Amino acid sequence: MLFWAVDFIIRVIAVIVVPRNRRPSAAMAWLLAIFLIPYVGVIAFILIGNPKLPRYRRNIQDEINEFIRIAAENLPKQELRPNPPAWFSSLVQLNRNLGALPLLGGNEARMLADYNHTLDAMTAAVDAAAVSVNVEFYILSCDKTTEPFFEALERAVARGVTVRVLLDHVANLRTKGYLKTKRRLDEIGADWHLMLPLQPWRWKFQRPDLRNHRKILVVDGLVAFLGSQNVIDRSYNKRGNIRRGLQWQELVAYVEGPVVGGIQAIFLSDWYSETGELLSSEIDLVDPDNEDGHLDCQVVPSGPGFDGENNLRLFLGLLYSAQKRIVITSPYFVPDESMLYAITTAVQRGVPVDLFVSEVGDQALVYHAQRSYYEALLRAGVRIYLYPAPYILHAKHFTIDDDVAVIGSSNMDMRSFGLNLEVSLMVRGDTFVRDMRAVEDEYRVKSRELTLDEWMKQPLRSTVLDNLARLTSALQ
Repeated sequence: MLFWAVDFIIRVIAVIVVPRNRRPSAAMAWLLAIFLIPYVGVIAFILIGNPKLPRYRRNIQDEINEFIRIAAENLPKQELRPNPPAWFSSLVQLNRNLGALPLLGGNEARMLADYNHTLDAMTAAVDAAAVSVNVEFYILSCDKTTEPFFEALERAVARGVTVRVLLDHVANLRTKGYLKTKRRLDEIGADWHLMLPLQPWRWKFQRPDLRNHRKILVVDGLVAFLGSQNVIDRSYNKRGNIRRGLQWQELVAYVEGPVVGGIQAIFLSDWYSETGELLSSEIDLVDPDNEDGHLDCQVVPSGPGFDGENNLRLFLGLLYSAQKRIVITSPYFVPDESMLYAITTAVQRGVPVDLFVSEVGDQALVYHAQRSYYEALLRAGVRIYLYPAPYILHAKHFTIDDDVAVIGSSNMDMRSFGLNLEVSLMVRGDTFVRDMRAVEDEYRVKSRELTLDEWMKQPLRSTVLDNLARLTSALQ
């Protein structure tokens, strides 16, 4: 009798608590889990049911945002590119309202698409550092491939450069060589800290699957690297990846100009969150000696420290604004209902949409969830290109019309929208878009297009796996 009473109470409380301030799809998924497996479902909901960081961390983010707003108010009038699209200023205002950072003119950026060349470029930038090197990566691992980068950090410390390092705790804990990497950072003399640490014995705890997924390197506050690439061997040193011959394909932007101050501000906000040290003197949103570029750029931070899903709102705004063409590259494409509607609506109103994804996956659950959307996309008219094995197309970027692009760490999936701390860079400039389109054209040459006829021949077992995986994607 007691068992049935407790079971009934759990179900009643769940109906009251679970749907509050949650997407209907996520609420239904959680209620289904709790109703079918009450005790397991309740424990899972307690552990991972809250998609926000603890209140004290969100208060820190609010403090940083307010500091950035004050700094931005004192900026000199920005010289921006003339004749923006009619919709562009509203997107800029959206980003400003959500993430505090302004649109800044006078920037330069170039693409780095070769994995090892990108590591070499970051190493060279560290070797040129005179004042500070700020390193923030989801995964930072010292191995044979990345040892030159660590050696450059060591040389920087030896010549008196301040080297700060942030790395995500859980992501690196489950990465081969984690202990070696920590020892190497100690040997270097870097000031390093874990991001979102799960250390309850030190009163450091939050929902365990919230992660800092950003990838940032800032040198002297003058140059920055931002994109999809972590600092680790291209195989991620995983036995299964090596056995399958998997190699990661990335895209990183090397940036110079005033917007580097905005990227620096993201690093400094994360530094403050993890250390309590506010380096306000290093937040310089405009470097007056370096404003000769021709790109307008705006940094957009996002994640569970913010009230809204900043990256999702930006992506939706761009998708609905596009008039000529949309090209999306995302390794983990698991859209929510709003994004799926935005993409299919774009095609239906006459805007061509190309989607680049990997032919094979490295994460089975996400891979099958992603595949569950292919039929709806293909029927709407989206052209899907499969980047060939053994490469995992891990780059994260997309282009809108002729002169707006986004690059960063954010996937187009519900995890990146709601659970990961991410950073995106919105760029306005036809030369930058042409360079990104050239990268997309290389993808197109190497990839094969998936057709609806081919997709409808999938065996039933694949369809069942895809749909089951899709159900789990809503559990946020």
